Amino acid sequence: MSQAETPSSDANSAPADTTPSTEVVSAPPEVLDAPPAASTAQEETVSRPTKLIRIASMVKAMLEEVRRAPLDDDGRRALREIHDRSMHELESILSPDLQSELADVALPFSSETPSESELRLAQAQLVGWLEGLFHGIQASLFAQQATAQQQLEEMRRRPALDSGPAISGSAYL
Repeated sequence: MSQAETPSSDANSAPADTTPSTEVVSAPPEVLDAPPAASTAQEETVSRPTKLIRIASMVKAMLEEVRRAPLDDDGRRALREIHDRSMHELESILSPDLQSELADVALPFSSETPSESELRLAQAQLVGWLEGLFHGIQASLFAQQATAQQQLEEMRRRPALDSGPAISGSAYL
């Protein structure tokens, strides 16, 4: 096992099987070499992308279920509770900008027991917003990859003399 593969013995690290690692997915302008006008991308982050994917998959599956079978009052109340919990869980992993955006587009239910059509609309709206979020993340990653490739090409085009003295000079340190 190489040093990079050696498990950490840090007392503060959590066991891998109980706590997923926290990742932040964002598109900061400095990484993308974006102009200052695109500064909102810097603030749009997701702290736990795997949790986001699990919630999105569940919400999409619930929407399909609501479309297939009629729900009684208890089922509609339960689905509303699941929807509310899903929204709360999403808010816990989204940056304040994304939380605000989600709150702006999600309409509250009009009663304790929403109608099936109200539930379908709320679920479809949430699924659509999550899909848009995923597309935005993909676009950011694509832009980062394109920028990295461009920077690599620029480095390859530089004459060997540009990096020659720095390399040979460091050998004597």
